[in-house]
Amino acid sequence: MAEEVKNEALQIIGQYQNLPRLVVFDLDYTLWPFYCECCYENEMPNVYTHVKGIIEALKERGVDMAVASRSPTPNIAKTFLHKLGFHSMFVAQEIFSSWTHKTEHFQRIHRKTCVPFSSMLFFDDEDRNTQAVSKMGVTSILVGDGVNLNALKQGLSDFNRSSGSSSTSEN
Repeated sequence: MAEEVKNEALQIIGQYQNLPRLVVFDLDYTLWPFYCECCYENEMPNVYTHVKGIIEALKERGVDMAVASRSPTPNIAKTFLHKLGFHSMFVAQEIFSSWTHKTEHFQRIHRKTCVPFSSMLFFDDEDRNTQAVSKMGVTSILVGDGVNLNALKQGLSDFNRSSGSSSTSEN
């Protein structure tokens, strides 16, 4: 299944000349269908059906990825990323409890990566987070049942629309 999703994701990505320099994912109810604080580190996490293929496709296309999560249990979240083999896929992992609706997470990601907010694409399941981060200039997509191929297509389409005809593909 992951290989089929990866191939479809690669086709979707290939339709866009202008790709984000950084794709940022929330964790809980975006990459996986649960809250980390309701789990134990010794459990084996599962992800939404399309997540693995999408992450592999972005990696293959050379698009950097990061994590922005307001989890109160960062150790469990990081353990789960390791168990899933995702930890090395992300150039930045900002996982900490916060009341700032992810704006602090994105400030830190920007400082670590030097990627402008306008060159980022963000996926999250909470409207308040996508709204706050959108105000920073990040193209933000609200996901219902986790990141999937439709969300990827919408994200890349919105990203291309917001970056207009100006070429920001400095990959």
